[in-house]
Amino acid sequence: MTTDQKPHLLRTSLITAIAPCIWGSTYIVTTQMLPPNHPLTAALLRVLPIGLVMIALQHRAPAGEWWGRLLFLGLLNIGVFQALLFIAAYRLPGGVAATVIATQPLAVIVLSRPLLGSTPTRLAWIAAGTGVVGVALLVLTPAARLDAIGLTAAFAGAGCMALGTVLTKRWAATPLPIAAFTGWQLVFGGLFLLPFALFFEEPLAGLTVKNVLGYAYLGIFGTGITYMIFFWGIRRLQPSAVSLLGLLSPVMATALGFLVLGQSLTPLQIVGGVLVLWSIWTGQR
Repeated sequence: MTTDQKPHLLRTSLITAIAPCIWGSTYIVTTQMLPPNHPLTAALLRVLPIGLVMIALQHRAPAGEWWGRLLFLGLLNIGVFQALLFIAAYRLPGGVAATVIATQPLAVIVLSRPLLGSTPTRLAWIAAGTGVVGVALLVLTPAARLDAIGLTAAFAGAGCMALGTVLTKRWAATPLPIAAFTGWQLVFGGLFLLPFALFFEEPLAGLTVKNVLGYAYLGIFGTGITYMIFFWGIRRLQPSAVSLLGLLSPVMATALGFLVLGQSLTPLQIVGGVLVLWSIWTGQR
């Protein structure tokens, strides 16, 4: 990397970091503004409506092989990932699920070699490993219990998102603008989630203004805008660097819990947060 490139890459990293920071607000919005016991419905409503709006505004459809590529990316990045995350969240304590999902940067490093032909540096491995340790210190509790199905779902979810990240980089030369590229993935992912939400959950009833505002926030800001930023960043940065930025989500979620909900913050959690930030900074070099 030349001296002239560093400011540009730093600016790109900072812009891309907006996405996981906003994703970190998902927990507090979900618990404080959405109806309880409808996680699949929440996942569906945050991806499908905004996806339809985005492709309607763009008037751009995929052509040829891009139909299959966007369908596959939509399943990996959105649909299957959200479904596996739902299973993990129900079968595991939140801290365990978050820690397993934090292994995604390691999976990205492994997949980048055969799919992108890139050789990971020792520093990249160290940064990714440190990030996992940091998230574990940040969110794990001594009472955390393990469940085989939940762990399998969490690891599969991390692998899904990792593969989606690497393939998004591999297929970066898309003829579609970023909004259409994102919108079609959200639609395909949402259509995958639709039958699960209809079959496994009761219909929503008696929505309040607060509920509607919560769904609107998660759809517009927590999904449409953030996924556009995230995919924009993948096109310009190394996939391992982008995946490490994703570790900002549990840091932001913990910070918001402390600042807004008055949750306690232990010295060990502070150390974990510092380790995560160090791993992210190191991974951008």
